[in-house]
This record gives sequence, structure tokens and C-alpha cells, in this order.
Amino acid sequence: MKTKSLKSNSVNVVTLGCSKNLVDSENLITQLQANDFAVTHDSNDYSNIVIVNTCGFIDLAKEESINTILEFAELKKRGKIEKLYATGCLSQRYKDELSLEIPEVDAWFGTLELPHLLKHLNADYKKELLGERILTTPQHFAYLKISEGCNRTCSFCAIPLMRGNHVSKSIESLVTEAKNLAKIGVKELILIAQELTYYGLDIYKKRALPDLLQSLCAVDGIEWIRLHYAYPSKFPVDVLEVMAKEPKICHYLDIPFQHADDNVLNRMKRQTNQEEQRSLIKLAKEIVPDICIRTTFLVGFPGETEEEFDVLCDFVREMKFDRLGVFKYSHEEDTSAYAMEDDVSDDAKSFRAEKLMEIQQEISFDNNLKYRGKTLKVLIDRIEGSNFVGRTQYDSPEVDNEVLIPTSEYCRVGDFAYVQIMDTSEYDLFGKVIEQ
Repeated sequence: MKTKSLKSNSVNVVTLGCSKNLVDSENLITQLQANDFAVTHDSNDYSNIVIVNTCGFIDLAKEESINTILEFAELKKRGKIEKLYATGCLSQRYKDELSLEIPEVDAWFGTLELPHLLKHLNADYKKELLGERILTTPQHFAYLKISEGCNRTCSFCAIPLMRGNHVSKSIESLVTEAKNLAKIGVKELILIAQELTYYGLDIYKKRALPDLLQSLCAVDGIEWIRLHYAYPSKFPVDVLEVMAKEPKICHYLDIPFQHADDNVLNRMKRQTNQEEQRSLIKLAKEIVPDICIRTTFLVGFPGETEEEFDVLCDFVREMKFDRLGVFKYSHEEDTSAYAMEDDVSDDAKSFRAEKLMEIQQEISFDNNLKYRGKTLKVLIDRIEGSNFVGRTQYDSPEVDNEVLIPTSEYCRVGDFAYVQIMDTSEYDLFGKVIEQ
């Protein structure tokens, strides 16, 4: 690790895992700065305090989290840092075991223990900062976490063990947060939760995501609102109707189907089947004809046969998803699937993941051809090499297609531009700016 000089009374917050963890880190950074700490995020500079916000979702994520903690533990042994803390999902789930195995960590905190962490640092938890946060993303987009935890019982998933039951934030508090984000230049809100469509059932006794969306659309300065992590079972159709009506809502839906074979879906406890999934996709395209559907599939689930995997491949070929990701099954203790035999070899899991992505690569190439010659509204994220790099309403940061525009064209990072698509590849579009 390349480092510079040790800074006193400074904190380096290191974030691992998903965008929900990133929001937690941003809230932590905001509180620390309000308590006069000098804070950096994922920095190579020496700070006298390091806080690792861990991920415990699957084996690879847990391994990354532990290796990161061990790396900083070694720096602490060498006197390069003074205090080391861990928080987040891995810490929530394994703090008792890890505290014995890695004694260099001064304290371990769970996912909902921000006030305790601050108290340990002799910092006050400032309730007046709720709804305000310092961004670690580019200033023009931000993740908006609308709820915490999950009430679903998917047999492979350990998230409820680490994040607890579903708890919605109020519409009023989320609108306040959105207004604060808009004031600092945010133009795109990416709504995240463990399960978006469950939003409001606990506090409003109904699925209130459509109500929230309409309230957020009224926030001045916000131009795009994007939906991540929607559960397919009992999907609230009025979400699609609001999407079709409100121009600020991106025609984009991240909806993890996880599998397509009914037997596998049943073992996964997904509360849906292939026909219901097929019907939902058809309905979404009827209500929002240009909708972009991103999905995720899990391969190598216990008992997944070649025939069941073939059903999944056929489903992907037929549905022609715009965006697709694949995870290999991870055998997670304390989940109900842990009682099953993890009988698909790692080689078979890797082969199936690669095969599914090869199928999707061809689909993505064909899907992108439809954009050639069209003019699309693009949000410019950054400059990379000789290109501006941006996204359309059909793409999320880091995981989806990007639009590349030569730097000889006139654009500004953080602004929208209208771009004519001149060429395409499997995962990128190439264009030039059109004057409007």
C-alpha cells in the first residue's frame, strides 16, 4: 500500500460492498466531519484512525473484507495507524469470532450502530444532520436509501441476518434528503433498498413506492430517478404506471429474478415461478414500451442440474434482457439453503456463469444496434483518456453500458448532453454531441 504521512485526528473510511454500504459510509463521514475530524474516503494517505465498512454478502466479499482488515491490522502493528475499527455487514454477523481472530481491531460495530461507533470516538451523534450527507460519488448523482433490512426469506440470502427486518424511511424524510442533495448539485437519484417494492408496508400499511416516486418527482433540480433492487413477486404494477407518466423517472428497472426453473425457484423460496416472471416482463413492456430491465441470476444453487441450468439459459435467450449480471452461489451459514448439500462444483459454477454471460454478450450487442443513428440524452460522468464517459437513462453507474464521446466535442462533467449514437459494441455506445 502506498502511503504518505500520518495525520493526527484524521479518519480514513474504507468502503467495501454495495451502494447501501456506500450510503452508510457517507452518513458516517458527515457525522465525523461535523465533529471536527479530518476525514478521507478510501484514501492512500495515513490517518491515525481507519474504519473499514465491511461486506458479508458472499464468500468473495467476505474474503475481501477480511483481507482489507488484515492489511490495516499489519499497518497498526508497524505503528502506521493508531486505531482500527470495523463496521458493516461482516462485522454485524461475525464480530464475536473476528474479535478473537483479529485482536488488532479496536472495536467491531454492526450495521445499525453508528451512534455507538461515534461515541467510541468521543464524537456526538448529531440528529440534526439526518437527511444531510457528504457524497463520495460524483456530485451529480447520489444513492437514496429508502429503507433498511428485508422481510423476504430467500433461502440463499444472509442479508436479513445482517441488516434485520424491513424498516421504511418516511416520505417526508426522503423528500427532505432529496432536496438537500439537489441543493449541492445532484441531478440523478438512484433509489436503493434490499427490496424497493416492500417500501411503506410497515409505516403506511400499503406499498407506497408510487407515492414516494411522485413526491420525489416534485423536487426541483432532480432530473432523473432510477429504481434498483425490486422484488418480482407481487410486484406493484402502479410503479410502472407512475414510471410511464412521470418524465423524471428513468425507464429502467433493476429486478433480480435469480433463476427461471420452477424447481430451483421453489428451493430458493422466491415465491414466484417462470410464468409469473414472464408475465411481469411482458406487462412492464406494455406499460413502458422502451423500459430497460436489468436482472441478476444465481448459478450453482444446491441441486441445480444441467437441465435446470438449460431452462435458465433458454429463458435468457427468450427474454433478451437489456442488462444482466451473474453470481455464483455461496453457501451461507444460518440460511435455510445451508441445510442443503452444496453439490455443484466450483468449476461447474464458473462454467455456468461464463456461459450465461456469453449468451448475454450476444444479446447486448444486438440490443445496442437499435441505438445507432438515434439521439439520446446522456449524463456525463467523467473524462477518461480521450473521451467523455456518460450514461443514458437506461444505464446505472459502474454496472451498465457507457456512452463514449471524444473530448474534442463540447461537454461538461455533471451536465446532460444530447448525443447522436454513431456506433455500438457489446457494452458501449459511441457518439457525438448534437446541439439542441
